[in-house]
Amino acid sequence: MAEIKLISEYFVKPKHEVEDAKQPYYLSPIEIGMLSIDPIQKGLLYSLNNSTYNDVNYDRTKVISHLLDKLKHSLSLALVHFYPLAGRFATQKYLDEHACSIFVDCTKGPGARLMHASAIDVTISDIMSSIDVATCVRSFFELGEKMVNHDGHTRALLSIQVTELLDGVFIGFTMNHSVLDGTSFIHFVTMLCELFRSDVCCSDTTTNISRVPIFNCKPWINNASDDMVLKLPHLEPEEFIEYGYEPGPLRERIFRFSPTSLANLKAKANQECGTHNVISSFQALSALVWRSIIRARNVSLDQSTSCSMLINARSRFDPPLSDDYFGNFISSTNSVCSVGELLGHSLGWAAMHLHKSIAAQDVKAIINLYKAFCEPPRVLKRGAISEFHGPNNVVIGGSPRFDMYGPEFGLGRALAARMGYPNKSDGKVTANPGSEGGGGSVDLEICLRPHFMGALETDLEFMSVVSLC
Repeated sequence: MAEIKLISEYFVKPKHEVEDAKQPYYLSPIEIGMLSIDPIQKGLLYSLNNSTYNDVNYDRTKVISHLLDKLKHSLSLALVHFYPLAGRFATQKYLDEHACSIFVDCTKGPGARLMHASAIDVTISDIMSSIDVATCVRSFFELGEKMVNHDGHTRALLSIQVTELLDGVFIGFTMNHSVLDGTSFIHFVTMLCELFRSDVCCSDTTTNISRVPIFNCKPWINNASDDMVLKLPHLEPEEFIEYGYEPGPLRERIFRFSPTSLANLKAKANQECGTHNVISSFQALSALVWRSIIRARNVSLDQSTSCSMLINARSRFDPPLSDDYFGNFISSTNSVCSVGELLGHSLGWAAMHLHKSIAAQDVKAIINLYKAFCEPPRVLKRGAISEFHGPNNVVIGGSPRFDMYGPEFGLGRALAARMGYPNKSDGKVTANPGSEGGGGSVDLEICLRPHFMGALETDLEFMSVVSLC
């Protein structure tokens, strides 16, 4: 791993006092359930040669200093709107009930963390040309330090690390997954960049933003008289928080799929199902990945396999919620069949299997999931999640719809998106939009045991769809 040096750090609070921040911000049942898993870490790689700061004659020190100053100020403005991210978790104990409740105290602690680090022995080429995800990338988020969401009692719920490279800069975002999901993650980064690029970002004015976050939507509550406070049947963290989970040896590689290959894959899946545009391109791609990974694992035909897809549930409520609703509005599908069925049938059959599981996630199914986490509230353990799905599971998260490359921060379009260490395991797949621009392409980060990855890389059906890097 590259040597990384912390140069400076700042803690940033909202620019102005926020009245709503004085009230507790309660977590949803799903958010409480995720206290023992990892935060979200996504970041963007930029070239300094594309910087709009070249009016300072490309003095590296001035460019980075200007970037940090503007980022610090725009972050203070953004936190006026996204005020829970400036706080810390707090715990209320109920000794007589042997229970506790965990919520965000939006005024607790010094604020969000902004770090300036240096890894000047690392180049853009080191990251871009590496077949596997470069190991140095992990140190670009919170200096590579590991944590779980429950650590938000003492660690920042939002951390931004700006890392200088020899010829570029990496901006890595770490956000507590018990506070927000991927949709709200992208919402925040997009609005932060909007403020960064606005004409008033260096003034004391709290500028408006185009998409104001909406808080405190609690779809699992039947009426206003229901208690929003969820009590865990535990008193001490040792009773429900799992530390030290290790996924074992993994290779992490990004595979790219062009719009043309995805269109052909979608057409093939629909043709095999006798349908027209029923199967989406991403469902067809997910089916291909599921089949290919199981084939790479050389699993016996009589064993069971499953593919879980994490989905944004906002549009599935009645009435639908916009993506401006802040928090975790997620659900998970779980398509199950035998290995013999998966590999013995066509790509279209597997894609239709996934399609039906996704369609089944209607408002009733999602509300039932939330209520199940209320009765009683519980915290999922990383190891237990893997055991529940079984050894032949594939989990697909992220989304090609996330506008990862929209935020530019005056540095031009990002060259690449990368993720840190969190929530990776054998069979975990994370989707992002393609890096080349133009729309329609997809990048998949696939994590597998090294020998399984080697088998995947020689799978003709899979590699024939992968675009050349």
